[in-house]
Amino acid sequence: MARPEPEVIVNYQDGYAYSKGKMEEAFRSGLFEKPAQKSKDTLKVASKKEDIDLIMNEFEIPRVQAEKALAENGGDLMKTIKALLSP
Repeated sequence: MARPEPEVIVNYQDGYAYSKGKMEEAFRSGLFEKPAQKSKDTLKVASKKEDIDLIMNEFEIPRVQAEKALAENGGDLMKTIKALLSP
C-alpha cells in the first residue's frame, strides 16, 4: 500500500506560505488556462517617458503606479500631479 504524499508547505521571505495541494487544485481547475480578462476601464494612453520618470522621482512611487496614474488622467501631466496631491 502506497503512502500518500505529504502536504508540502513552503514559507517564503515575503511572509506568504504556499500549499502544494492548493496549488495543484488551482492548476487542475483550469484557472491558469483562461486568458486574462482586460478591464474595460483600462486606458491605452501613450505617456512620455519623461512624464513617467518625473512622477516616479517626485512622488517616490513605482513605475507601474505612475503609469496607471497618467493613464487615469488621460496622459495629462498636470492633471496627474493634481490628482496625486489631492487627498
